[in-house]
Amino acid sequence: MTTARPALDPELQALLADMPLMSQLSQEALAQVRPFSSMPVEPLLEGRAIDRREVTVSAPDGTPIPLSVFSPTKTDRTSAAPCVYWMHGGGMVMGDRFSQIDIPLEWLDEFGAVVVSVDYRLAPEATGTALVDDCYQGLLWIAEHSAELGIDPARIIVAGASAGGGLAAGVTLMARDLGTPTITAQVLIGPMLDHRNTSASSRQFSGGPGVWTREMNEFGWRCLLGDLADDEVPVYVSPALADDLSGLPTTYIDTGSAEVFRDEDTDYATRIWAAGGQAELHVWAGGFHGFDALYPQALISATARRTRTDWLARVLHTNPTA
Repeated sequence: MTTARPALDPELQALLADMPLMSQLSQEALAQVRPFSSMPVEPLLEGRAIDRREVTVSAPDGTPIPLSVFSPTKTDRTSAAPCVYWMHGGGMVMGDRFSQIDIPLEWLDEFGAVVVSVDYRLAPEATGTALVDDCYQGLLWIAEHSAELGIDPARIIVAGASAGGGLAAGVTLMARDLGTPTITAQVLIGPMLDHRNTSASSRQFSGGPGVWTREMNEFGWRCLLGDLADDEVPVYVSPALADDLSGLPTTYIDTGSAEVFRDEDTDYATRIWAAGGQAELHVWAGGFHGFDALYPQALISATARRTRTDWLARVLHTNPTA
């Protein structure tokens, strides 16, 4: 019996008709799609007053981790800027630091934010906590170099989409538990939070082609975790496992009604509220996974992106530079 599922937004459905879709991923298919999982960043920088800098930090095991730093071209600004630390999507197995970078670059334009994007290692070449550890090391570098970067260390926003949203959530839990650095807010865009892959929404988007299906999700998690049992999976890797969601910074979560991650994302927001925290949740009717990144020109995408930016404006307004 086919599981009923929410219909796609009509405009998105028409746009998606021209996109080749898959139902599953394999090692062979991954090798074919990886080269297409990121776009060059240079066209996005043309005509914008942005300075770009490339740096490298070391993972705990000594592996070099590239970071790209995008800053507004020097002006007469005298106050420290907010910083957006970006973690890209790609199911833990593809993408690079320029994937979906147009999203945080909009915040550079809007708020004068410095954007730092991390090239964390990918599964299956890296496994376990390697990915989230890489991201945490990048966060430490930002905090340690805040004066050099011209940023306010009290206004660091951690953000990511899909797998990057899951990593952003893991990094935020890690920073809370280790007591440093301070994170002002986390922005989780269709985050990949739960390796168990057993929700109603994951079952709805199974058994057929899609942008990101339950079968593809299983592949991504298996590449990262191998045969680890549920009780062996660290909460920083699969944040939905965390028993305690108290003490987190204000959180923005959005997702689509027609995507695998819908239920784990809404559950995460609900549990933040239950723990006494603050979260804003948006479930975009008819949105599939990554709709606003793939088709930013669609009305629903423009609305989702504007709503996210307006929320961030409120957060930065209530946390002004000292």
